[in-house]
Amino acid sequence: MKETIEGIILNETNYGETSKILNILTFDHGYISVMSKGSRTMKSKLRGISMKFVYASFTINYKEKGISTLIEGSIINSLKNTMTDFSKMIYLNRIVNIVKQVLKDYNDKNLFPIVRDALLKIEDGFDPKVISMIVEVKLLTFLGVKPNFLECSLCGSQEILTFDLNIPGSVCKNCYQESFLFSKNTLKLLNLFQNIDIFKIDKLNLTSNKIIEELEFFLKEYYEEYTGIFLEIKKIKV
Repeated sequence: MKETIEGIILNETNYGETSKILNILTFDHGYISVMSKGSRTMKSKLRGISMKFVYASFTINYKEKGISTLIEGSIINSLKNTMTDFSKMIYLNRIVNIVKQVLKDYNDKNLFPIVRDALLKIEDGFDPKVISMIVEVKLLTFLGVKPNFLECSLCGSQEILTFDLNIPGSVCKNCYQESFLFSKNTLKLLNLFQNIDIFKIDKLNLTSNKIIEELEFFLKEYYEEYTGIFLEIKKIKV
């Protein structure tokens, strides 16, 4: 069936002498594989839209099972600012790599707007490290291990002292046992990241190194312990 879909190429694999298989994250069908015939030749009309990280409108012959076929496409955003900035590319790859890990077990079309909006915010100049952390917090919901930052996981109190990674869950001062003390601002940001619509972000100014380190520490420890996914983030001393 011929369809036109919006998507982002997360991976490309050479096929035969001149073709590629593209793995495209879409809103309509989730994560799909698409054959781009002849796209490795210099004169191919499919060459420019058959590359990793391309965000485009793709016209395909869609197959629900098996590999679809690319007919044509037009680029929606070339991400030219990101693709020519090494520091931005580090976080673009970080986002895409973690999303591909999630997609192994959870192919949901609702992942598409999160990835699309994150990439576009990085392209527009928003802090790529913070955007990537927002994505990583949101993906915990898809992985089935969504943290609760609003009430004590032991007694239900909303007077939260910290988040105990050993439980895991938020704890109040009465239920607190020896564990790392996250700052209140870090906990507020984690809850904000979980619920914010990335598309609607119009201001992002996080300059505290302490808070950034705590956010990354939380993500690294939580992911490793409760998802089995290892993030390339430095640890901090507890």
